[in-house]
Amino acid sequence: MTRYALGIEYDGGEFLGWQRLSKPGEPDPGSLQAALEHALSFVADAPIDTVCAGRTDAGVHAACQVVHFDSDAAREPRGWMLGVTSRLPPAMCVRWCLPVADDFHARFSARARRYRYRLLNRPVRPALERQYLSWERRPLDAAAMHRAAQALLGEQDFSAFRTVHCQAPHARRDMQAIAVRREGEQVVFELQANAFLHHMVRNIVGSLLEVGAGERPEAWIGEVLRGRDRTLAGPTAPPEGLTFLGPRYGPEWGLPAEVLL
Repeated sequence: MTRYALGIEYDGGEFLGWQRLSKPGEPDPGSLQAALEHALSFVADAPIDTVCAGRTDAGVHAACQVVHFDSDAAREPRGWMLGVTSRLPPAMCVRWCLPVADDFHARFSARARRYRYRLLNRPVRPALERQYLSWERRPLDAAAMHRAAQALLGEQDFSAFRTVHCQAPHARRDMQAIAVRREGEQVVFELQANAFLHHMVRNIVGSLLEVGAGERPEAWIGEVLRGRDRTLAGPTAPPEGLTFLGPRYGPEWGLPAEVLL
């Protein structure tokens, strides 16, 4: 058996999220994992199970989701990449495939994960790129949101920013970097942490928007964090603007530069 790592790109708008919604081999109503495993199994001519670096919700996109799987099928990495992509829906592709060490694990070997949230800030909703942009009609102060967001840095309890449906055993996460900037009519949020909770990024963005619109002071974000109460935070931002940029690994795994720390 050889273990392979894949870099997967997808538009999540057509899917119900990453996680398989049925048992292997059974019809699946629309998960990304099921679509990938179906394509991999066709190329391998045998059932294939996958493990991803981080599960994304319905409507969330990925620039480079990392997945690993094991197979004894005699295929070159290029054959996996092109063969699997040919069997995937148009909204998914395999960007790269590499054989990796047997102890590589897409989830547990990752040291960090990065997300980007893009929002159009103008009075009129978007027509172009609307599937990749959220929208806020209220004028936003990106600099104020950036300053407020710095209260989230470091290892802290993020209970205030996770959904009640989150299944993580605890809410402590290490926020390694967070930035908010304006690019013309767009506001861009970028976050990197060792791991994220369910809806954590979207709940943070939704709360920062309250600050950016002038409805809350900058210090409020820190107060919400310390309160550890989801009901005190802002609303959950829509999924369209969120893209999982990918996990980050140490150089010992020999993966492409875009997923290395």
